[in-house]
Amino acid sequence: MISINNLNFHFGSRTLYEDANLHIKPKDKIGLVGLNGTGKSTLLRLLVGEYKPDAGSIQMSRETTLGFLNQDLLSYDTHESILKVAMQAFEEAIQLQHKIDEVLHEMETNYQDEHIDKLAKLQEQFEALDGYNIQVKAEEILEGLGFSTEELQQPLRTFSGGWRMRVMLAKILLQKPSLLLLDEPTNHLDLPSIKWIENYLSAYEGALVIVSHDREFLDRTTNTTVEVSGAKLNVYAGNYSFYLEEKELRNEIQKGAFENQQQQIKQAEQFIARFKAKATKAKQAQSRMKMLEKMDRIEDVAADAPVVNFKFQFTVQPGRHILRLEDMSKSYGEKLIFRNTHVNIERGDKIALIGANGKGKSTLMRIIAGDEPIQGNRQLGHNVIMAFYAQHQLESLNVENEILQEMVQAGSKRTEMELRGVLGSFLFTGDTVFKKIKVLSGGEKSRVALAKTLISEANFLLLDEPTNHLDMQSVNILIQALQQYEGTFVVISHDRYFVENVANKIWYIENHELKEYPGTYHEYEYWMEQREKDGKRNAPTAATAKAAPKPKPTASQQQELEQELKKANQKLKQVEGLVNELEGKLKNCENKLALPSTYADPNALHEATQQFNKIKAQLDKEQATWEQLMEQVDELESQLK
Repeated sequence: MISINNLNFHFGSRTLYEDANLHIKPKDKIGLVGLNGTGKSTLLRLLVGEYKPDAGSIQMSRETTLGFLNQDLLSYDTHESILKVAMQAFEEAIQLQHKIDEVLHEMETNYQDEHIDKLAKLQEQFEALDGYNIQVKAEEILEGLGFSTEELQQPLRTFSGGWRMRVMLAKILLQKPSLLLLDEPTNHLDLPSIKWIENYLSAYEGALVIVSHDREFLDRTTNTTVEVSGAKLNVYAGNYSFYLEEKELRNEIQKGAFENQQQQIKQAEQFIARFKAKATKAKQAQSRMKMLEKMDRIEDVAADAPVVNFKFQFTVQPGRHILRLEDMSKSYGEKLIFRNTHVNIERGDKIALIGANGKGKSTLMRIIAGDEPIQGNRQLGHNVIMAFYAQHQLESLNVENEILQEMVQAGSKRTEMELRGVLGSFLFTGDTVFKKIKVLSGGEKSRVALAKTLISEANFLLLDEPTNHLDMQSVNILIQALQQYEGTFVVISHDRYFVENVANKIWYIENHELKEYPGTYHEYEYWMEQREKDGKRNAPTAATAKAAPKPKPTASQQQELEQELKKANQKLKQVEGLVNELEGKLKNCENKLALPSTYADPNALHEATQQFNKIKAQLDKEQATWEQLMEQVDELESQLK
């Protein structure tokens, strides 16, 4: 499908690729990995033709189509609804629909046999493109990526950058190109959306090349790993976990070969130094000199990822209870976030707060930090010193400071040598510590802000999406730091590998309440899968799933739930009747469209087609409402048990 041959590419004086080769076959699922700055995103832009190779070639078959998701798409802006933007993927079908409408309009005043023939051909082509289902397909993918049914008609420009990126991803997926090029596709997705796209990509019929720092995502979506290293493209025939094992094996072999060659070189150099001046050995010495000149030198294995060794300094130890929230409720106007929620954080808890966006995770973090007013009681424990890291705090960095200067002003009372050690763990070595904050990338600023948080004397950390904008190496550094941290923390993250390696408790928000699973993420995930398979809505008891039993509602809460359930059942019954009625009307429309007499009358055909589309759209909407009401009834019934 695509063949990269002896590729050479330079950025200024930097060599990104030198005689690099790669063959991408149909249905290949490739994870493109490597350190920041090695040229992963550059390779994707070379494939789509945005950049031209300095030497070598990129050959592509004629039938190959490309879909490229990149961060530049965030700048796309329009007043059109997100549904219409996503449906731009069906350009040919939409053009045919316009032509069909034009013919129908013309037939209203100028009925001719040739118009009927033209209409029949257009409708045949439209049906071949599955044109009657393009809206359903677009809605399915947008809702899979986290949009509600109501949001589909809202203009794209009313959404934030992260949500716009989801729309552009939906559009690319709907195009179904033969090769998908995805540059950090999970950057703006929450956990349910990441899982949805994993399932989608696993079944995708075309080929994929994915650049991602989410190793769990790569493991579940790819079957080949290509590492960009040493200006080459090194292929590993497996997913990311296989790549790590295979790379370690290859490194051992390379290390052995390098050491053997170094021994040979040392012996040859010693022989030359000893005998080059002796007439009887001069010829042999010269021969060995030529051998060394012609020798293909084996490179030493690059150093492993840095090992972090933080020395966290607590001036005071907190008491056993870090923080308690009792009967906590929170609303924004009529939008309920939390209802009668209880939170208890004990010393030594390593908590990960996970789940879909919009459920209230960041709100809860602000409540814990004391930055958000609530109904209920908030009690901070004895001697608790808190530090809060969130993305907006990157703006609090002094852009005129150098990195080291910013760390000194953080007030940790550490020596410059200690601060340099911390910065070295976060990949700021040598003179890079004198870089101005204003010239740093988003990922570099994140690393500085994280370093500042970790050197504080806080014994309780709140970390809101700390892995955003970090590459795999930086995520691994943060994991090591938090594993050595002896205090307590709550972290929000969608990175499952990160969560699995730092958390001993999982928090999730359900029915406006905070729920806890006391175990690792993989244990939690397995439990959730079993719960869904069994059709259970209640958390299991501590004996069966290690989770705390669900408290029974009070008498007043029970009465309120019963009233809500009664209203939901009444509405469900109404919607069921409407769905049945619309299904009958749609069947009548289908029968009418099948009559030859309808096609003989252009006005009747136009009217019948419009009526069919109108009823179909209304039916789809009511069926979605019915599903939502069924879920609501199930939830209310489970709470009353």
